[in-house]
Amino acid sequence: MCATRTQDVRRTLDQIQLLARAGTQIVRIAVDSIRDVEALKTFAGQVEVPLSVDLQESYRLAEAVAPWVAKIRYNPGHLHHHERSRPWQDKVRWLAEIADRYDCALRVGVNCGSIDPAIAEKFPAGETVGPMVALATMHAEFLESIGFHRYCVSLKDSSPERVIEANFAFARQMPHVPLHLGLTEAGLPPEGVWKTRRALMPLLAQGIGETIRVSLTVPADRKHEEVLAAQEMLRDVASGNLEFGPGERLPGLDIISCPSCSRVENERFVDLAEQVRQMTRYAADVPLTIAVMGCRVNGPGETDHADLGLWCGPNFVNLKRGSTLIGRFSYEEILPRLKEELDRLIAERTNSERSRIGQ
Repeated sequence: MCATRTQDVRRTLDQIQLLARAGTQIVRIAVDSIRDVEALKTFAGQVEVPLSVDLQESYRLAEAVAPWVAKIRYNPGHLHHHERSRPWQDKVRWLAEIADRYDCALRVGVNCGSIDPAIAEKFPAGETVGPMVALATMHAEFLESIGFHRYCVSLKDSSPERVIEANFAFARQMPHVPLHLGLTEAGLPPEGVWKTRRALMPLLAQGIGETIRVSLTVPADRKHEEVLAAQEMLRDVASGNLEFGPGERLPGLDIISCPSCSRVENERFVDLAEQVRQMTRYAADVPLTIAVMGCRVNGPGETDHADLGLWCGPNFVNLKRGSTLIGRFSYEEILPRLKEELDRLIAERTNSERSRIGQ
């Protein structure tokens, strides 16, 4: 996926060409406004690699982008945000009609941090695998019921174990449906590469997955590293080498961070993720999760599942403990404040463990 703003035509075109030279077979861009659509029109004809467009919440832009791309990705968990009185089935039927008219494929992109509330409420709080599989299955069955079969499904989580569980479960239920594999918010390399290998290699080794994506927190000029990591993983699976990486089984602090993409509202986000990693090395052996998210689209929901979460706006960073917002802090203030909360959380857990042992 491009890490440049789609409206920045020159940088986006350079990014697509960088990824194409690395060997990618499809490039995903984000379209969130009519200005993004107009930008897309100016460069779509200049690239040879097929384009996939990510609509996120702006599903109504599908008709404008469809003539210019090979695939449209929609997030079923976001469809309820707009036109709330309109049934989701009507929205998906309209998307399928647009895709059929313009000879596009669809991807049903299910994400752990944005499950449809109507589905989520049927499962215990905090569970993601069951809701993801239920949501993906519901949309796949509906698309087939209306005669649309040119689609694939993705079920992405930040946990390798949950990615494996969700994709195996969906593949058992609907083995004929192509799967796009990915670990969302894999984080900074090299840890992000190891985690992605841990998530995808067991699936690939079983013949599950038609396309894959590696999602790393890197600046735009290093996005080709995602392609290289994916290629190496495929070669290793083909040769029977299923080793994940040096840190594959080490417990401790887990920093998850989303891939740099065109929705990031401040490019300092990538540097912040690295600063968080450096600052928290003293707590490397503590089994906690810190999430660093780069935008308003996935940030609020996907930090809910972390012990501490940061999601970044243009001029400030939201700091959360679980689903509770602690406050908003400037990029200069956030690291000391995060350390304060991390130390507090470690102390609370240490005292709780001592009390448990004492009993």
